[in-house]
Amino acid sequence: MPIGTLIKSIQDIMRKDVGVDGDAQRISQIVWLLFLKIFDDKEQEWQLTIPGYQSPLQSRFRWSNWAKNPEGVTGEELIDFVNNDLFPSLKRLATAAGVSPHGKVIGSVFEDAYNYMKSGTLLRQVINTIQADVDFNSSTDRHLFNDIYEKILADLQSAGNAGEYYTPRAVTQFMVDILDPKLGEIILDPACGTGGFLTCSVEHLKQQVKTHDDSKTLQASIHGVEKKPLPHMLAMTNMMLHGIDVPTNIRHDNTLSRPLKDYGPKDRVDIIITNPPFGGMEEDGIENNFPRKYQTRETADLFMALIMYLLKHDTGRAAVVLPDGFLFGEGTKTNLKRELLEEFNLHTIVRLPKGVFAPYTSIATNILFFEKGEPTQDVWFFEHPYPQGYKSYSRGKPLTIEEFDLEKAWWGGAQRKGRKITENAWKVSAQEIADKNYNLDSVGKNPHQVVVKHDKPEDLQKEYETIVQELLKAQNELKTELLAALKASNGEQA
Repeated sequence: MPIGTLIKSIQDIMRKDVGVDGDAQRISQIVWLLFLKIFDDKEQEWQLTIPGYQSPLQSRFRWSNWAKNPEGVTGEELIDFVNNDLFPSLKRLATAAGVSPHGKVIGSVFEDAYNYMKSGTLLRQVINTIQADVDFNSSTDRHLFNDIYEKILADLQSAGNAGEYYTPRAVTQFMVDILDPKLGEIILDPACGTGGFLTCSVEHLKQQVKTHDDSKTLQASIHGVEKKPLPHMLAMTNMMLHGIDVPTNIRHDNTLSRPLKDYGPKDRVDIIITNPPFGGMEEDGIENNFPRKYQTRETADLFMALIMYLLKHDTGRAAVVLPDGFLFGEGTKTNLKRELLEEFNLHTIVRLPKGVFAPYTSIATNILFFEKGEPTQDVWFFEHPYPQGYKSYSRGKPLTIEEFDLEKAWWGGAQRKGRKITENAWKVSAQEIADKNYNLDSVGKNPHQVVVKHDKPEDLQKEYETIVQELLKAQNELKTELLAALKASNGEQA
């Protein structure tokens, strides 16, 4: 069955259920069912590949024992089993002592999950549809699961609030390509959403995996945190689809809720790659986890303080998506930018055009690339242009990874050698930025663009009136000339 048809058929069944209200609930329902199906398929594989593997689930809670048989439990009995037996058991795995890593994965996915469906008959139909059409241990269906995930993510984006944790695939790929993670480096996304940056990093690192030990190194090096249940559930599923079988390092938590002083050397990482939520406000008291110079309730600013703190000295590097407001903002933002220039090498800011995050937000965004350990000498700005003929991006015409070939050709490799000023690129000294009170936006205007000067409205009105008068005068003169020519012509005929 084609992916779109499969997901649509599941959603059509769910629409008949009085308990499921809206796209977000339907998606959440699909995801926990898919997760259990994936986990069951993976367990069959682990029983063959992991010596002595024991399931963290009681036998009756394994998908193959309660869901697989199309003639199995249904109706009120099924709803009673799911709500009163299955879910409580899965949730307990999050906090129970002595639970295996595989069990911890299940517990973290289900600790805030919920069964919205009220009809056991309709739930059985959904389960049978999933069971009949996908098998994760089939190589063809393994790709199918990825397609299903992409379709779910697209639907989630359409549900209205996905901009909170969605980054266009091309932006994600470009940032990973530029950071170029190496096997053994610890990678963190402290606001990982559905896991886009992390899965992209996994695929990048897989090319460096040669041995079983390399695989174990890769598994241990990917870290993420997401505080909202649905994107976290999707991130965990996404990790498993990309070969991170036991994604215990993808935590369901609010990274900002831990005092900054409680992070020690073992918490520092080599790479941070993220698109932190911006425009939001944290709950009262969260700002007290940070030193006074960083105290604000604005989410993106707190994440920047955390990112700068968690990078390893001398080797840590980051790529962070931030809105224009960070570039020109004052107060806490000024403190962050001062420190960014004095203790980090903020070597490049890629200015993205409006519409990159359409339709979720029209806010202009930037990618800041920086390294910890030495002060900034110069900041290079690169303004990403629209493709020829474009005035904006849209869902039908999104930003593509090929467009970033322009930046990659200019970048100068890992050492950023040989960079040149172009119509899209310019550099500004750290001293000039300091003199501008760390307003990165004021120095981040492309000096090579033709600036259209807009006069005052009253001056434009006078100019317009003058043009109208000149036009009327020209029309009258032309009219006079034509009448004279007509009279002359009539006189000659007489």
